Amino acid sequence: MPIRLKKLIGTILLVALVVVYAIVATLVAVARLAEAGPLAHFLFFLISGFLWVLPAMGIIKWLIIEPPAKN
Repeated sequence: MPIRLKKLIGTILLVALVVVYAIVATLVAVARLAEAGPLAHFLFFLISGFLWVLPAMGIIKWLIIEPPAKN
């Protein structure tokens, strides 16, 4: 796969991940934290704010893997 195409796909995947993750995290917060205290809100948003990094690291790792050399 050409590197430019790979970077384009990776960029689209990262943007889609952030948008979908933000929507899902917001929906979960609205549904579950409506009557929770400020500590629960803080912990939820702290954890969910860092959790999106895990799939993003997978996408970035895929982006930087060098294709095998052709002989």
